[in-house]
Amino acid sequence: MNHADHTDPGQEQQRIMDLDVYVNAHQAEWDRLDHLLRRGRRLTGAEADELVSLYQRTATHLSVIQSTAPDPALTARLTQLVARARAAVTGIRRATWRDVTHFLSVGFPAAVYRSRHWWIPTAVLSTLVAAIIGWWIGTHPEVQSAIAAPDALREMTRPGGQYETYYSSNPATSFAAQVWTNNARAAALCLALGAFLGVPVLWVLLLNMLNLGIGLGLMASVGRLDTFLGLVLPHGLLELTAVFVAAGTGLRLGWTLIDPGPQTRRAALAQRGRAAIGMAIGLALVLFVAGVIEGFVTPSDLPTWARISIGVLAELAFLLYVYVLGGRAARAGETGDIDAPDRSADLPTAA
Repeated sequence: MNHADHTDPGQEQQRIMDLDVYVNAHQAEWDRLDHLLRRGRRLTGAEADELVSLYQRTATHLSVIQSTAPDPALTARLTQLVARARAAVTGIRRATWRDVTHFLSVGFPAAVYRSRHWWIPTAVLSTLVAAIIGWWIGTHPEVQSAIAAPDALREMTRPGGQYETYYSSNPATSFAAQVWTNNARAAALCLALGAFLGVPVLWVLLLNMLNLGIGLGLMASVGRLDTFLGLVLPHGLLELTAVFVAAGTGLRLGWTLIDPGPQTRRAALAQRGRAAIGMAIGLALVLFVAGVIEGFVTPSDLPTWARISIGVLAELAFLLYVYVLGGRAARAGETGDIDAPDRSADLPTAA
């Protein structure tokens, strides 16, 4: 007799009994997973996390049953359950126009409003640094000579010189696209580099303020500060505000590493990091508007007062957007984070 083919009736009975015990021990988990899958997208953050956990455990249960006590009916049922759960966990939620509308009218302005205590001081201090640099360069000829040769300085600052032709040197459409791309990249860098304790963000800000200060100082030194401001302010108000918002948000993200507040450090970083990603998208739209102004309004033949007025109106519109829509949404509890079903649940913390 071949002993390898011999099945002990006692062992077979024990295996069936063990399978029944195993099923009874985990039946409630499988039923719960099936219930969550039937609810679809109506899950809360905690329920979504529970679904993932149950999916992982059920996949393990299926593997155990297949290797120790294969039962065709049970295996088929759990295989189908695991497949449905895998599709739910790995499936990609498609954004709808409703999501876009909610983001633009609620999520983005609320996130900017909530970070105002960071980007407003950043804007004030950065503008002050640019003004000091401009004053220092404008009142010290030796500093000007260290920047460039006298002939080069005259070429930059004369009527029709480089500072003026810069805005009309390329077709408006391509120039606006180039400006938008560069500024959106700078804003995204400020948001991303905030995770490094905010130090690189300060460097990006310093470079921007240095470039602005040099222009202020050189044009002021030849009595053409009004011309320079007439070229910068139409687009610069909105453009710099977007950069300051990005920098302030990046600094806030860096500070979260040091002081996460009432949340755990991981939860605080996750929440503010997700909000920062949304802000990068929103600021890209703001910078697109600034780029259009810079490409079409700044080099136009409109009077200086008209060009500056357009810039001021764009800036006021953005601030009203943030303080009216964003303030209302923030007071209603909106943080700019993604919806609960699309994120991991955070443990409640003391307020």
